[in-house]
Amino acid sequence: MKQALRIGSRGSRLALLQAEFIRSLIKSKFPEIITELYIIRTTGDRILDSPLPEIGGKGVFVKEIEDALIRNEIDIAVHSMKDLPAILPNGLTIGAVAERHDPRDALVSKNDIKFNELPKGAKVGTSSLRRQAQLLHLRPDLRILPLRGNVDTRVRKVGSEGLDSAVLALAGLERMGFKDEIAEIFPVDVLVPAPGQGVLAVECREDDREINDIISQINHKESNIGASAERAFLAELGGGCQVPVGCYARIKQDRINILGLIASTDGREIIREEIDGSVEIHQALGRELALRILNKGGMEILSKGVR
Repeated sequence: MKQALRIGSRGSRLALLQAEFIRSLIKSKFPEIITELYIIRTTGDRILDSPLPEIGGKGVFVKEIEDALIRNEIDIAVHSMKDLPAILPNGLTIGAVAERHDPRDALVSKNDIKFNELPKGAKVGTSSLRRQAQLLHLRPDLRILPLRGNVDTRVRKVGSEGLDSAVLALAGLERMGFKDEIAEIFPVDVLVPAPGQGVLAVECREDDREINDIISQINHKESNIGASAERAFLAELGGGCQVPVGCYARIKQDRINILGLIASTDGREIIREEIDGSVEIHQALGRELALRILNKGGMEILSKGVR
């Protein structure tokens, strides 16, 4: 390369840890490449006092970074895959993904109380409609309260601001060193993860052949296939739909199993389906799963939107 490879990232501690991890993967393959980190503040970072659906939902943590990519101010962007809308801006592509971290959700609670042992009417913090719907489906008595901020901020608010517990992505908690704060980990069949949860995506310009060639060397094929199937599921539902959606793909040799979910925000309506097939048609399977769920009542839930 004639110049340094410019890496764009949000400025949170977790985002920087993720960007540094991708940088280390690149350096392991290309030790001669000089890299520079560019911190970009997004809408989601600036507005912390409103629920995510009110400020744009998916995309609020990536738009400004993608704009910098389009303007050629950076060469790659590192995102949590679950923050990326299913449809990317014209000219941008996901050039690589790192090996998937654990995709499950985890409970952080006062005195390490387990989920089923939380007192009736317990206050649970989450910024995710997907988590909210599934938690209320399991425990309609719970009080779900909005919880925004960085991972360390959300963990700190448990107990200090009247919250009995909070539910966060296990991957973020572990990357941030909060493993000891985890009271319980939810199986993926109990709390279906967000599409792409636990995956780091490296986004770049489609026409930048040199950068694409470089980052393709750090791509983890199996993780990319799984995330691609989940994103195909999300895209078939509309990409940026503001209703609770979960999807998780499991790969075993040349087969893939995809679990999908659409729910009402109050958790009263939940439609879950699974599909199995060859990894060679993983995107088609993701789309087929979405259509099955839509035909079983998911379309009604989508049409109602966030209530």
